[in-house]
Amino acid sequence: MGVLVIACYRPKPGKEDDLHVLMKTHLPTLRAEGLVDDGPSLCGRAVDGTVVEMFTWKSQDAIDAAHKNPAVLAMWDEYAKFCDFTPIADVAEAKELFSPLTPLDLQ
Repeated sequence: MGVLVIACYRPKPGKEDDLHVLMKTHLPTLRAEGLVDDGPSLCGRAVDGTVVEMFTWKSQDAIDAAHKNPAVLAMWDEYAKFCDFTPIADVAEAKELFSPLTPLDLQ
């Protein structure tokens, strides 16, 4: 069974557009490495610009493998240039019963 995750990326000042371009490669890279299922990611933008993404890893083993995969590690290094990874608890909208986000089409 897969593992549904919520990942949050807070853009560095002036890097929001760069982050959105990079986000378009996220799922395709993970999919090419055989780490995620065939489903889409759902992405939304919080008021502060944080991108909130939901997607499904194939398994916990796939998550563990990602942390050793050269292609994934290189991609995450690129992310670090444009954003900070943040927990969903630090996104203001997550404190609301129904967390309102602006949909992002990054496919």
